[in-house]
Amino acid sequence: MALYRKYRPASFAEVVGQEHVTAPLSTALSAGRINHAYLFSGPRGCGKTSSARILARSLNCEQGPTPTPCGTCDSCVALAPNGPGNVDVVELDAASHGGVDDTRELRDRAFYAPAQSRYRIFIVDEAHMVTTAGFNALLKIVEEPPDHLIFVFATTEPEKVLPTIRSRTHHYPFRLLAPKTMRGLLERICRDEGVTVDDAVYPLVIRAGGGSPRDSLSVLDQLVAGADGNRVVYQRALALLGATDVALIDDAVDALTAGDAAALFGAVESVIDAGHDPRRFATDLLERFRDLIVLQAVPDAADRGVVDAPADVLERMREQAARLGSATLARYAEVVHAGLGEMRGATAPRLLLEVVCARLLLPSASDTEAALLQRIERIETRLDVSVPSNELNPAPAAPATRQFVRPSRTESEPPAPEPAPPAPEPAPVARPVPAPAPEPAPEPPPESEPVRAPAPAPSPAPTPPPAPTPPPPPAPVAPPTVAAAVGQPDAAAVRSMWNTVREKVNGRSKAVNAMLADAIVRTVDGDTLVLSHPAQSLVKRLGETKNAEIIRESIKDALGVDWQIRCVPDTGETVPAAGPAPAAPDPQAEEERMLAEANSDTSEVVRRDPEEVAIELLQTELGARRIDKG
Repeated sequence: MALYRKYRPASFAEVVGQEHVTAPLSTALSAGRINHAYLFSGPRGCGKTSSARILARSLNCEQGPTPTPCGTCDSCVALAPNGPGNVDVVELDAASHGGVDDTRELRDRAFYAPAQSRYRIFIVDEAHMVTTAGFNALLKIVEEPPDHLIFVFATTEPEKVLPTIRSRTHHYPFRLLAPKTMRGLLERICRDEGVTVDDAVYPLVIRAGGGSPRDSLSVLDQLVAGADGNRVVYQRALALLGATDVALIDDAVDALTAGDAAALFGAVESVIDAGHDPRRFATDLLERFRDLIVLQAVPDAADRGVVDAPADVLERMREQAARLGSATLARYAEVVHAGLGEMRGATAPRLLLEVVCARLLLPSASDTEAALLQRIERIETRLDVSVPSNELNPAPAAPATRQFVRPSRTESEPPAPEPAPPAPEPAPVARPVPAPAPEPAPEPPPESEPVRAPAPAPSPAPTPPPAPTPPPPPAPVAPPTVAAAVGQPDAAAVRSMWNTVREKVNGRSKAVNAMLADAIVRTVDGDTLVLSHPAQSLVKRLGETKNAEIIRESIKDALGVDWQIRCVPDTGETVPAAGPAPAAPDPQAEEERMLAEANSDTSEVVRRDPEEVAIELLQTELGARRIDKG
C-alpha cells in the first residue's frame, strides 16, 4: 500500500500542520455547533478530503458528535481510512460529475433520511468544477437543507465556487506544510517503516513535494521502493529526482561572488555533462538565492525551519550570504526568475541559461531598480567614504620622524641653490666673525681659538655620513633584476607609467588618488610593489585592504601585472626618476599640504552621507550614458 494511503490520518489529532483548521472544528464538535455546509479549500494534497472524511466519522460516531471518534462502532470502522465506506456518506467527484443532471440526481437523493447513521453527508471533491447550472440546481437545498443533511465542499480554487453557495458555508482554508513540519512527518514515517535515509535526502524530498504531504509521501515511497538494504542514499535520490547537485550550485554561486565568468560557464558545462535539465538547474539556483536572502534577513532561519539544509550546506550558505550583498542577491533572483520565464517552451534551454549567466555577470546591463541598488552597494563597499577623526590630525609621532628625515635632507640639499632660505640665518652669525677678524686676530689668539673651537662642533656633521647607510635599502632593488629577467616590469617601468596608474586609480576612487599625490615608487619586491609616503597617517591609510586593492587593480589594468601593494614610511632617500621626492623641502609643510589636498578631494565624501555620494556618482554616470544613447 502506498505510504500516503497507509498513513492517512484517522482523527483530527493525527492531522499534521493544519492546527488552524482542526482546533476550531474540534471545538465546534465538542460544543455541538454543527453547520449544514462546510467549504475546505487549499492546495492539492494538503488534507482536505481526508479531513472531510474525519468530519463525517466524527459526526456519525455512536459517541458523537465528537472530535475523537471511538474507532470501534460500525460507523467508525466503515469510515476508517481503509474502511469499506458507509451508505450514508457519499463522495462525489465534481470533475466528472459536475453537470446539472448529476447535481439534480444528488439533490433528489439528499432528501432521503440516513439509513443507519445520524447524518447523511455529501462530500463534493473538486467543487470548483461544478458548472453554474449545477450550483443553481443545488442552491435551494444548500440554503434550506433537511436536519439530517450536511454538505462538505473541497476545492483548490474557492473563488470559482458560486458566491451564493460559498456564503452559506463555513470556510476553512488548508495550507501547505512548512519544511520543518514536513521533515518531522517524513522522519517519523521512515522510523516506522524501518528505513534509513541520508540527512541530505530530506531537503530533496521536501522540495520535490512542494509542501504537500501527499506529494512528499509519494516521492518518499518511490525512493524507499528502490532503496538497497532499506537505505536511501543521497546520490541515488539525486539521480532519481533530477535535482541539481549541491556542489554545482555552490560552484555557480562562488563564481558569481568572485566575478569569474570562466568558472560560472564551467559550472553550466558540468550541469549539461551530468545530464541535468537546464531549467531545473535555474530553478535550484533561484531557490539558493532565496535561501541566501532569507539567511541575510533572518540569521536563525535554519532554527526556525524557514531554511532547510544539512549542516555543512548551511555553513557554506552562511559564508556566501556574508560575501554577497542583499541588493546583489535580489537582482540575481530577478534575473534568474525572468530567465525561467523565457525558458518555458524554449527549444534551446542551455543557450538561454548561458544568456542568463551573462546577465548575472553584467550588473550594468539594465537600468532596473535592482541593478541600480547593486551598483550603489558595490560603490559603498569599494569607495572609502569615512576618514577617522584621529587620522585627520597628524599623530605626534609624525614630527619625530620628520626630525630624523631633516638631517639627511639638509645634508643633501646644501649643494643645491634651493636652500637659500636657511642662508639668511647664518648671515648674521658671519657678520660678527669678519668684523673682529682683521684687527683683534693677532692680539687675542687664544680667544680666536676658542671662537674657532666651536667650529669643529659642526664637524660632527660627519655623523650624517652614516646617513649613507640607508643606501643598503637599494640592495632590495636587486629583485627587480629577477623580475626583469622573468619579463615583468621593474620599478623604473612603474615610475614611467605612474601617471597612467594614477588615472586608473582616479577612475576607481578619487580619495585614493589624492592620497597617492606624494607617494613614491620604491621597488618591486618579488610580486609586491613597495610604495613610500612621507605622511605616516597616509601610509596607514594606503595600506588598508580596500585602498590597496584599488591600487592593485589599477596597476593590473595599466601594466598587466598582478602585484600586492605595500606602503612604508618615506626614509628620505632619493630615488632615481622619482619626481615627487625632491619637491618637498620642508616635511612639516609638505605633510600639511598633502593632507589639505587629500581633504580637498575627499571633503565632500567625508562630510556627506555615503549613500548620497554613491547615488550622485551613479546619477552622473547614468546621465552620461543617457546622453550617449540620445
